[in-house]
Amino acid sequence: MDAAQQEATARARELQRSWYGEPLGALFRRLIDDLGLNQARLAAVLGLSAPMLSQLMSGQRAKIGNPAVVQRVQALQELASQVADGSVSAGEATDRMEEIKKSQGGSVLTGSGQTTSTGGAPTVRRVVREIQSLLRSVAAAGDIIDAADALAPTHPELAEFLRVYGAGRTADAVAHYEGHQS
Repeated sequence: MDAAQQEATARARELQRSWYGEPLGALFRRLIDDLGLNQARLAAVLGLSAPMLSQLMSGQRAKIGNPAVVQRVQALQELASQVADGSVSAGEATDRMEEIKKSQGGSVLTGSGQTTSTGGAPTVRRVVREIQSLLRSVAAAGDIIDAADALAPTHPELAEFLRVYGAGRTADAVAHYEGHQS
């Protein structure tokens, strides 16, 4: 790899860090380890081709272009934490991964007017993930932070919302959402 390619890869990984909280190679390797997958199976669950997954992991490509794939990544991260804390068994995780694989993204993003929830009211976490995915489909996390910084002096609450939902972690957004319910 020449110097220009190394620089491009470093830039892609830095963009990934700003958009997804960490480089996708580290995130995907953790999902592979935590959920007992290989790269081909992870690509299939996410709805990516194996070469695309490899390009994202290596930093040859920076951004996941499909918001539904971003939602599947978030769903797998949540599932991995549930497996780690013992609230979901390995067998249940396999079933849940099949559900995640079949999901078309959140109701806000499907464009069909149909929701993909399993019925009843959506969970707080699902609502938060839909808000996050919608914001992240419109702008990169770095751009959202820039917008929040610009709004902060005159509209601090709106700036906080953009930071938490547009560039923050799902757990922080859930706490924010729950803290603002009357």
